[in-house]
Amino acid sequence: MRILITNDDGINAPGLEVLTEIATKIAGPGGEVWTVAPAFEQSGVGHCISYTHPMMIAELAPRRFAAEGSPADCVLAAIYDVLDGAKPDLVLSGVNRGNNAAENVLYSGTIGGAMEAALQGVPAIALSQFFGPENARLADPFESARVHGAAVVRALLDKGIWTEGDYRVFYNINFPPLTAADTLGMKVAPQGFRRDTAFSVEPHQSPSGRKFLWIKGGPQHTPTLPGTDAAVNLEGFISITPMRADLTAHDLLADLEARLA
Repeated sequence: MRILITNDDGINAPGLEVLTEIATKIAGPGGEVWTVAPAFEQSGVGHCISYTHPMMIAELAPRRFAAEGSPADCVLAAIYDVLDGAKPDLVLSGVNRGNNAAENVLYSGTIGGAMEAALQGVPAIALSQFFGPENARLADPFESARVHGAAVVRALLDKGIWTEGDYRVFYNINFPPLTAADTLGMKVAPQGFRRDTAFSVEPHQSPSGRKFLWIKGGPQHTPTLPGTDAAVNLEGFISITPMRADLTAHDLLADLEARLA
């Protein structure tokens, strides 16, 4: 199996080292793991592509490349340049430092990389490690993902639903903010929403007197509705969420058509 890995935390991120380990186990002795990841951190870029300017790409080692672009850019660079049009069998994106559950999904470059792979017709999985007081200060805060990651990916490859329509399904995995031993197992969960919290801005004044704004995230341990992704993560489970890039509110189409008739 030929696996492409990418992320949004950058080529030197510790989560990418964890993903390399996971991908190597999945690919097997005769497989290949190719890395094309952002040269610099690209957290929060979503499904952005560098449409209006070029990006530099550099080979750092055999099958290991850094590109000055977003995770979606990296997938495009991998398929159409590094692999010269030969699509990989699987794309893995992550392991993100922090959860990509609930509304974080909409901002995540990790998700953006997996989404682009799905749009290119390649099976794709995004992986993220929830952080909290139980694991943030561990020697390996990615322990849950490192220990359980390969098994979860294998389960999806063996038993997951992989569609081949226009908007292919891809998967979003979030590992709980716990040790590997305390991780309880897997749960399929829809994307949730953290109520009463949101991204915002925080103003700061520079030494020169100019005003700058920092984007500020909301509390990450606010539970989502029972059974949804962040809620099951905080209960100790690995969440698995099937996703598509189609943003249509299908449940409203018939009613809206009737209202506007």
